[in-house]
Amino acid sequence: MSRELKIDATPVFEKNWAANKRWVINQGGARSSKTYSILQVLICKALSAEYPITVSIVRKSLPALKKSILRDFVSILESLELYDELNHNKTDNVYTLNGSTFEFFSIDVAIKYRGSKRDFLYCNEANELTYEDIFQLQIRTTQQIFLDYNPSDNTSYIYDLIDNRADEVEFIKSTYRDNTFLNQSIIDEIEKLKFTDIDYYRIYGEGERGSLKDLVYTFHEIDDIPTDKAQLVALGLDFGFTNDPTALIEVHKHENNLYLNEMIYQRGLTNDDIAELMRNLGVLRFHDIVADSAEPKSVEEIRRHGFSIKPAIKGPDSIVNGIDILKRYKLHVTKQSVNLITEFNRYKWAKDSGGNLLNKPVDVFNHALDAVRYVALNTLKKSNQGKYSISIGGAGKIFQTINT
Repeated sequence: MSRELKIDATPVFEKNWAANKRWVINQGGARSSKTYSILQVLICKALSAEYPITVSIVRKSLPALKKSILRDFVSILESLELYDELNHNKTDNVYTLNGSTFEFFSIDVAIKYRGSKRDFLYCNEANELTYEDIFQLQIRTTQQIFLDYNPSDNTSYIYDLIDNRADEVEFIKSTYRDNTFLNQSIIDEIEKLKFTDIDYYRIYGEGERGSLKDLVYTFHEIDDIPTDKAQLVALGLDFGFTNDPTALIEVHKHENNLYLNEMIYQRGLTNDDIAELMRNLGVLRFHDIVADSAEPKSVEEIRRHGFSIKPAIKGPDSIVNGIDILKRYKLHVTKQSVNLITEFNRYKWAKDSGGNLLNKPVDVFNHALDAVRYVALNTLKKSNQGKYSISIGGAGKIFQTINT
């Protein structure tokens, strides 16, 4: 017996569903629905296939894949009342749907899959991958290859495909305007980029090709925090709710190195939710938490849950001062810190109307980074306070000891 399914789809879904060329390349701005739509298309292909198919879904790192596209895949199946935990091999990240196989894997283990054939390949955030990565996967793909990306950097090989192999490529460009389910508050946030930074708006608003230069930080990705040598400094907490996420970042230090790990990055959290999540994540009562001082009520409510939390002392020019402190260290970020890594890769210095760099960053893509900055300002800043011995009248003559 056949079953009718109702798919809530955007025009981006319709274009991808109608595409019949081997390469289906989706260039899009923020919140354009390209990732969600491609997943819907692949699910529909599996449900309508005359024989079982294999779909490989790939991203650069496994933590990024699990936190983004795998979560969206499960969400779509649940919305269609198709998700069955018995069909989900969470160890191998494989899901069986209508006899077809969806395998999710990161590019660092993709070599194990290169010898395997597949019907469809989907490379999410394809600008994170190299041409060699995709080439090795596509030569063993029998039907279609879907790519999606924000057109910022590291996309030259994708542009080459679009510009020079038009007979093989279905090119689909989308923006937030194509997402018919987007809340007006999100639309307003994206459109603010017009007045914040025109390069950001061209890339993340209009989905146009661009380049993000003049990034504030450099950093390195690591597998885990080396807890055998690095000591916890504090946790940084930046509050959000509707449009902005709440971000909790742990900061560890060893010599001239800072090690950062994303613990929470989520919208819609109440203070009770935050406290419960922190308990579940192993945050203890004696762990120092430095939070956004703009929300004293939130700080107090979380303190009443038994946590050692204090508001950040910001002071004048706190943003630039915090950046200056952090740039004295080598920054290392765990691979599972997907959203923090994204912010690092987008956070850049502002420019004036003449294109000259200003001594302040663009005030977007900075929620997790703000959490880190609170720790820098309040626990890493070299203090001039303390006890001094003051000598007056010649070497060796101690006049008095005073507290300053």
